[in-house]
Amino acid sequence: MVDASTRAVVERIPLLTIRAGPRDGEAWINRLKEEYAALIKYIQLNKENDNDWFTIESNKTGTRWTGKCWYIHNLIRYEFDLQFEIPATYPATPIELELPELDGKTSKMYRGGKICLDIHFSPLWAKNVPRFGIAHSLALALGPWMAAEIPHLVEAGMIVAP
Repeated sequence: MVDASTRAVVERIPLLTIRAGPRDGEAWINRLKEEYAALIKYIQLNKENDNDWFTIESNKTGTRWTGKCWYIHNLIRYEFDLQFEIPATYPATPIELELPELDGKTSKMYRGGKICLDIHFSPLWAKNVPRFGIAHSLALALGPWMAAEIPHLVEAGMIVAP
């Protein structure tokens, strides 16, 4: 489960209300507005807590997202490309967060560098459709995954200091 500080931040990320995906025309545009508002709030909360750990941007239609994420371990910053596409059945289907550089380096990852979310995050997402969005995925899936996996990968020599 999540620690108290993560829970405190997530509780301050706005919940989304619109159940719309990329195939839903104007409703998708309204959902994107909610997504951006939640992301902006999450980034502000991270900056307030001196916990800035990702950058992200989308294509014009909001269906493909790219950016960077990083994790500090033993005072060394490990930075990775971050990417994902919004599934056609979103928000019923959660996004699949990808860190392509880590593809094949851990068993908690699928082909293409997609992080494993099945056991812990997917059930939580399913209970919170349509309230959870991209910001919630970053806070409750990618952040905890990196906190668990990056130190292990460093200690195992699977990734090295830049």
